[in-house]
Amino acid sequence: MAASTRGLVHALCEHLSVDPERILSGNVGEHDYKSLYFNILQLSEQKGSLESNAEVLKWVSFVNNFPGDDHLARLKVLNDDLAQRSVLLGNGLSPSVADIIVFAAVHPYVSRLSNPEMQKLPNLMRWMDYIQNIKDFGGAFKMISVEKTEFKHNFSEKAAKSEAKLEPKKDTKDSKNKGTLETDSNTKKKDAEVAQVSGKTGEQNKKVSEPVEKKKKTEKKKTSENEAVEKKKTEKETAGKDTEVSVTALNLQIGQIEKAWKHPSADSLLVEEINLGNGNVRQVVSGLAKYCSPDELTNRLVVLITNVKPGKLRDVMSAGLVLCASSEDHTTVEPLCPPEGAIIGECISFAGYEGKPEDVLNPKKKQLEKITPYLYTDDKGVATYKGIPFMTSAGPCTSSIPNAGIK
Repeated sequence: MAASTRGLVHALCEHLSVDPERILSGNVGEHDYKSLYFNILQLSEQKGSLESNAEVLKWVSFVNNFPGDDHLARLKVLNDDLAQRSVLLGNGLSPSVADIIVFAAVHPYVSRLSNPEMQKLPNLMRWMDYIQNIKDFGGAFKMISVEKTEFKHNFSEKAAKSEAKLEPKKDTKDSKNKGTLETDSNTKKKDAEVAQVSGKTGEQNKKVSEPVEKKKKTEKKKTSENEAVEKKKTEKETAGKDTEVSVTALNLQIGQIEKAWKHPSADSLLVEEINLGNGNVRQVVSGLAKYCSPDELTNRLVVLITNVKPGKLRDVMSAGLVLCASSEDHTTVEPLCPPEGAIIGECISFAGYEGKPEDVLNPKKKQLEKITPYLYTDDKGVATYKGIPFMTSAGPCTSSIPNAGIK
């Protein structure tokens, strides 16, 4: 039995209050993470509260597909997910079952990262350091050295600077008082002499200066208004460019094509009736006529974006978008394949991504255009978003076209 597996069993059993010997005495080495988790859960008193926990199962699926073809990309996804949380599940500081399982899966890869690579994954490294120090893996995993930012206390230095600034001010004030007493009498004499002259010219100066001052104020006001308009315009443009849309904005559901026929006025288009369960049937127009016949599509399960804005394509109403994998030269195109056993109408999930989909995607915001560059199949044909599989209750969605774009 691998030491890493023994360490994972030790930590999970401690977390779920199970005697580890009840698991270690069996043939643990042949189990994947999901099987191992369920075997331990069967012996735990927390079985009822955890076995149907969809979030835990998402992370179990994440590690079962880890590392994929690019472990650094998958670690980057994990780092981004930890940007605003201390642990993977829950809002507090207590590690969950998911934290234990994911830690055990990624440890071998994180421990081999170079210092520059670690510095690019600060959230992940902070989390790794926290889990390895708070959970007992029975010494199975080597401690990873994580560089921590040193906090320098500069109170004494700042206090000394403040005192140095205060002392000269006091001396200056005293000097000013002395100088004022000596010059008061001279100032009064000069003021009396100037008063006679200013009395004559003051009125003339006032007449000249008033229009000039008024003009300056008007110009200053216009400049300020123009600057404010430009600033708002710049902020709006920047916000539009920098806003990244998450895949959670899409409502992705499993559907079954009940009927398919050629579009009445477009040779490249097909029309499909797609069942989403509970009496919900959508009519969808797809550009699949060159790649699939209506008979090939009938009764086929597909992945459908159901919250695109309905509209007419060549005078035929369409209320959805069938996601397809396409080869690089676009000579081969096919709808994504949900796994056998997937439930009609169920939503696709992505490990580490939570959020409510938009009611209807806004075409002006180009939400779909910002997401599709990150949709692709991996080298095994598994459909992914940034390397995270399209997951259903029966497993990931796939395609016969590896390393393909998805649209």
